[in-house]
Amino acid sequence: MSKEILSLEPKAIWENFYSLTQIPRPSKHENAIQDFMMKFGQDLGLETIKDAVGNIIIKKPATPGFENRKGVVLQGHLDMVPQKNADTVHDFEKDPIETLIDGDWVTAKGTTLGADNGMGVAAAMAVLQATDIEHGPIEALFTADEETGMTGAFGLQNDVLDGDILLNMDSEDEGELYVGCAGGIDANITFKYKEDKLEKGYVGFKLYMKGLKGGHSGMEIILGRGNSNKLLFRFLKAATKKYKLRMSSVDGGSLRNAIPRESFAIVAVPERYTEKFLAGVAEYEAIYKSELSAVEPDLAFFAEPTDAPKHVFKNKSQKNLINAIYACPNGVIRMSDAMPGLVETSTNLARVVSEDGVVTIQALLRSSVNSAKEDLGQAIVSTFVLAGGKVKLEGEYPGWKPNMDSPILKTMQEVYNKKYGKVPEIKAIHAGLECGLLGAVYPHWDMISFGPTIRFPHSPDEKVKIDTVTKFWDFLVETLKNIPVK
Repeated sequence: MSKEILSLEPKAIWENFYSLTQIPRPSKHENAIQDFMMKFGQDLGLETIKDAVGNIIIKKPATPGFENRKGVVLQGHLDMVPQKNADTVHDFEKDPIETLIDGDWVTAKGTTLGADNGMGVAAAMAVLQATDIEHGPIEALFTADEETGMTGAFGLQNDVLDGDILLNMDSEDEGELYVGCAGGIDANITFKYKEDKLEKGYVGFKLYMKGLKGGHSGMEIILGRGNSNKLLFRFLKAATKKYKLRMSSVDGGSLRNAIPRESFAIVAVPERYTEKFLAGVAEYEAIYKSELSAVEPDLAFFAEPTDAPKHVFKNKSQKNLINAIYACPNGVIRMSDAMPGLVETSTNLARVVSEDGVVTIQALLRSSVNSAKEDLGQAIVSTFVLAGGKVKLEGEYPGWKPNMDSPILKTMQEVYNKKYGKVPEIKAIHAGLECGLLGAVYPHWDMISFGPTIRFPHSPDEKVKIDTVTKFWDFLVETLKNIPVK
């Protein structure tokens, strides 16, 4: 069914996007897509470069008569977030994405679609291929590993690109121009624990926190969706006291920039508490459903019998871990004073997994205010240090400060208004676009981010609205025609 999208317009984008869906490209596993892009540029007879960190740069000369225009860098990232539903069989390192047309949208069968940022990459590819588009000098910058650390943007050198204008095509609302974004920092936490042999008289259960929507921890954090790690540990705290629960292992969430949808734990309770424990699970499922009914209609929390584990956390380790996870900040911390409706500061408790005596915990902190980001980081450090954990705040990347006097902003406003009869909205985004990092390497760049309408990125519900791809493409083509002279 994937080939259905080849019938969509504009073919220039959809054919390239189809090619991208056929090449596995999860973050950190991008060799195949990098090789593909190198061959793509070389087959067009264009200067094609792969730098030391895996960025691909393809340069196309200006069309006749446009040699005096400012150079434009078309930018997108090659990797995609690998997320799938629990009942979907898919190997993101080997299998292509199976796309579906669902009414006005293109989505995928049980996995992330990769429209983030396949749509931007496909558009840049289409410009490089085109023989009927007027434009000045073009440089396409396809960055590596954006989703798990912005490695490509961090490693970009300041002497490989000549352009003056950056068009980042990684935004997700057609008709909006983004002029700023939040910065971020990772909290990587380790918590060592000791174990006891499980006493006799206990029975084992596997706890399942499932059915949550998850999503992009920047774009969707404002929606108030459930965090499977926080919900699971909320129950564990109560059950430890009520039912003498002992925890053997936990595995919650997947990626640092995805709101966790599923969390699991192997636990044991005294056999005499079995009925009360199961009733407690049902009670908490009802509580969660009541509290989150508007945003998580498919939430499910349940327990299934399993073999009693041989080892469990020592009581002190279990108590400290549960209290720290319970207390850890999560979600929206503060809304922006400067731009109403925009999140200023947030954090996502993304990953909690135990193995071989160590619990690894990951959170991604975002803020458009550096001091607020630092304050939030120290709150998380304090929480886990008090519990006996170790915290590293690392991978910090800067935000992108809006420039309302940007010449390319004014050009694109005029082009959009002339083409569609309205002025596009000007916004900043709580997600971590690469513009902040790229602008630090090339501080003279005039930058805008835009794209087609994409919903639920970083989750298996990801989809792109078909008619907005046409508007996005037409707007890009018209913008290139109207780039100012040097």
